[in-house]
Amino acid sequence: MEKENRGQWGSSFGFVMAAVGSAVGLGNLWGFPFKMGVGGGFAFLIIYLILAVFVGYVVMISELTIGRKTGKSVLGAYQDLSKKYTILGVFGVLSPALILGFYSMLGGYCIKYAVANLGDAFHASWGVGGANPADYFSAFTVDQVWTVGYSFIFVALTVLVVVGGVAGGIEKFTKVAMPALFFMLLIVIVRSVTLPGAGAGLEFVFKPNFEVFMGTGWISVLALAGGQMFFSLSLGMGIMVTYGSYLSKKEDIQFNAILIPFCDTLIAVMASLAIMPAVFAMGLEPDAGPGLLFITLQTVFSSMGSIGPFFGFLFYALVFIAAITSSISLTEVLVSVVIDKKAEKGGNMNRKTVSIIIGLIIFAEAALVSVDGLGANGLPQPLGFCWLDFLDLLSEGLMMPIGAMVMSLIVGWKLGLKFLESEITLEGNRFRARGYILFCLRFVAPILIFLVLLGQIDTFFKMDWF
Repeated sequence: MEKENRGQWGSSFGFVMAAVGSAVGLGNLWGFPFKMGVGGGFAFLIIYLILAVFVGYVVMISELTIGRKTGKSVLGAYQDLSKKYTILGVFGVLSPALILGFYSMLGGYCIKYAVANLGDAFHASWGVGGANPADYFSAFTVDQVWTVGYSFIFVALTVLVVVGGVAGGIEKFTKVAMPALFFMLLIVIVRSVTLPGAGAGLEFVFKPNFEVFMGTGWISVLALAGGQMFFSLSLGMGIMVTYGSYLSKKEDIQFNAILIPFCDTLIAVMASLAIMPAVFAMGLEPDAGPGLLFITLQTVFSSMGSIGPFFGFLFYALVFIAAITSSISLTEVLVSVVIDKKAEKGGNMNRKTVSIIIGLIIFAEAALVSVDGLGANGLPQPLGFCWLDFLDLLSEGLMMPIGAMVMSLIVGWKLGLKFLESEITLEGNRFRARGYILFCLRFVAPILIFLVLLGQIDTFFKMDWF
């Protein structure tokens, strides 16, 4: 099957924006700041950067290479390498499928809060209306009709873009959305850092504080940073393999494997600058967990007076943009698998039909998570987790790190440098840092990912191993 028949990125900028859009999502504007809060601020940032250099870069360059070399979706790509690697492709399909279940619900929450702040700006009845942010969040969480409705809107908007295809839908949308997100974030940062008392938030982010590493605390920070890295950089979930399969042979894979994590980390740090100074300025806690996005920050906006709703709308609108660009890439993984499998059998699948069917499946998942209401509505709790945490456990907690660890071992020990070099050096591109990449794939990445996996299990199940 020729790559041209599957679709291809129209430009280098379009690919980078789509890939960065995939990486930049709720993991950056929600997960990174609150995990930084839990992980001790600067200490978390240092561990995250180390993991990004020694694990994120080499895993990303491997996934992009596998995708472009095979020219297939994640399932077909690993099967093309060897039938023995099919399980990695299966993980690459299941991970985004599970993530979309709770991601779509959270994306719906972002739409709701953007609408509510817009309502406050115009003194409409559908705004927050001066309600206590914690009470407002709790009331919305248990409102099954509205949570399901907003999840449907988010899924529908995602499908609408994916239906347009690689260049005409995904690339076209992200080329506008990502620069818009960047400039919107700059506006929020300016307001956040100029609030009285914001200096304490800046100090929290950038002042060295390694007390959290005392005893076995380092493994908890490692697990937080590792889970964040996989989720934020879209690793181990089939996205980079899929996007790599649409990549022109002229593109420099090594350069893109550096540029994407750099841009992603930049946005994550910017998100921390937008959030943490405001949190400290209002005397709130930086380790408020998931409630940081919808309770703590809404408290900040509600405390800003008449200008607060406008900044609230702007912030939740940009979080929505970040969320939907990632949702688009996750959905594309699933759509590409179905289309490729049908093509291998000599048939054709209409992209619009496949996208709608996949969208309906995702919505059914998201509806379940929404109805569960973070465990507040009395649904059965698998393994004692609410449905959001359960899906997160299976995907981010287990499948993504296991898949990435096995993949790095296969590329490092089985396929070797020749496999990478044959694709990376096309069109005269240089293969820099060959020894570094091989060493990391063989030794550093598997060990660090294994520690992250143990930390994830310890965090989810409270094993008290460390």
